[in-house]
Amino acid sequence: MSSRFKQILTLALFFIFTLSLAFAKPQEDSLQIKGSDTMVNLAQAWAEDFMQKNPNSFIAVTGGGSGTGIASLINGTCDIAMTSRTIKPKEIEFAKKRNVFPFELKVALDGLAVIVHPQNPIKELTIDQLAKIFSGKIVNWKEVGGEDKEIVILSREVNSGTHVYFKEHVLRHNDPSSQEEFAPKALLLSSSQAIADEVATNPSAIGYYGMGYISKRQKAIAIAQDEKSVYVEPTVDNVTNQSYPISRPLYVYTNAEPQGFMKTFIDFALSPEGQKVVLTSDFVPLIK
Repeated sequence: MSSRFKQILTLALFFIFTLSLAFAKPQEDSLQIKGSDTMVNLAQAWAEDFMQKNPNSFIAVTGGGSGTGIASLINGTCDIAMTSRTIKPKEIEFAKKRNVFPFELKVALDGLAVIVHPQNPIKELTIDQLAKIFSGKIVNWKEVGGEDKEIVILSREVNSGTHVYFKEHVLRHNDPSSQEEFAPKALLLSSSQAIADEVATNPSAIGYYGMGYISKRQKAIAIAQDEKSVYVEPTVDNVTNQSYPISRPLYVYTNAEPQGFMKTFIDFALSPEGQKVVLTSDFVPLIK
């Protein structure tokens, strides 16, 4: 093969390669979102809507709990951590050691529903009664006006933001000095759906989850701050007007303030259109 021919062949191949790049499919913008099981369905709904409007984007959403999401953000295996609690000081300290700087954004509101089997006659409980039930001080339904049956306590696992919130705001009554814990006999389940499924088949069970999981297979009970207060059901309006006692914000965390494609996605979630998705997912929007 002559030197001249080699030069022509090289130039031709280079031209073909350059032309192929010009007509190649645009690079996908992608995000990995991980964390709160409470928020999985909401984040998935956001992702599906966003990808439909932006065909060259790809957004993967997985659960595992708020703690798992924050850990993934710190170790670089996700772009956005979704959480149902605020990040802890020790997590921030560890993140900074890894050159990660968590940036917090509130994206929705949620009410924690306390649920029992539909056949359970109990319709309402106070925060104090809940604290005594979940800490094991009340062990039989007859102690709160129900049937003579041992209470089966269901809780999320310790890495769950829902678990942490319920412990701090119900068991410990928002008292930072309290050391109250869930009863040793409490069954720690891996997801909100697992709690929903167990309560649906166990007339003695009681559990809690984000109100987005409420269905006819469980009964959400009304909650009062104390015996002198009004019993309030977990509804969108009651969370919005802050009358429901067990309400909380939902967050996402990124490594520093979001930029580029990540900012575009989060801006969508916080837009009026994205907040409509919050409402249709049975959570409470920041924008009404």
